[in-house]
Amino acid sequence: MSDTQPTEPLNTGLPEPEQPPAGAPEPPHPGGDTVAQPRAKRRWLRILLWVLIPIVALVALFFVADGIARAYAQDRVASEIEKGFPDTVSGDVSVSIGGASVIQQYLSGSFDRVELDAPKLMVQGAPISASVVATGVPTDFSKPVANLDGTLGVSQDSLNKLVSIPGITGDLKLGDDVVTYDGTADILGLPIGYQVSVSPEAAGKTVLLQPVDAKVTAGSGAIDLSTLVKALTDRGPIPVCVAQYLPEGVQVNEITVTPGHATVQLSAEDFVLDDKTLQSKGSC
Repeated sequence: MSDTQPTEPLNTGLPEPEQPPAGAPEPPHPGGDTVAQPRAKRRWLRILLWVLIPIVALVALFFVADGIARAYAQDRVASEIEKGFPDTVSGDVSVSIGGASVIQQYLSGSFDRVELDAPKLMVQGAPISASVVATGVPTDFSKPVANLDGTLGVSQDSLNKLVSIPGITGDLKLGDDVVTYDGTADILGLPIGYQVSVSPEAAGKTVLLQPVDAKVTAGSGAIDLSTLVKALTDRGPIPVCVAQYLPEGVQVNEITVTPGHATVQLSAEDFVLDDKTLQSKGSC
């Protein structure tokens, strides 16, 4: 028989901790929410990437396609214009289509803005430069362009090859805001040579040459020529038809003359960029 006595539990005076009932769920592990949050963020990030990557790829593909369409449209416009040149005109034209999406503009039926540049055109064997800004350009070239604004650059040599003015002998000379030319007149059966300086003014289909100075260059010293000089300076503007050198419907708005060079500003409305119109000539 053993002398060992049963051990009594120590009474500390403190309440016993409550035990969870059988089958109750385990309490949350400390830090469990912190672990779940990064997992949820990674899941939403993957979903976001799955959505955004196809969209970005489609946008990039659209811009690539639009760039290809822009290049094709620019080449086609340039080709159509060059094809419509008359036999007396030759040269290369570069085209730049402005605005937003070319595909969108094409589907709408017109291009917002088209810039044409031909720095080395040959017209009747004379070199000139030309640039045009067109707005409201239809994709169907049989329909008119809403508005055209153009600039022609002409050297003194080219101007004398292209333009002839009745009653003028010798070449036109370009100075500061003036054009000088020589002429002859018969007085008492004697040929008298003179030189007149005129200021050109654009007037739509014509250019008005307003005399600003005149002098006698050759003739008899026995004749008083002051009346001739006064008549030359007081005769008023001399109209010169320029429409005959331009396609029908194109008008001259402004002329700037510098030594050896002239710049002409042109415009047209409802202008059709087809063979018939480009090869036509205006009249006064």
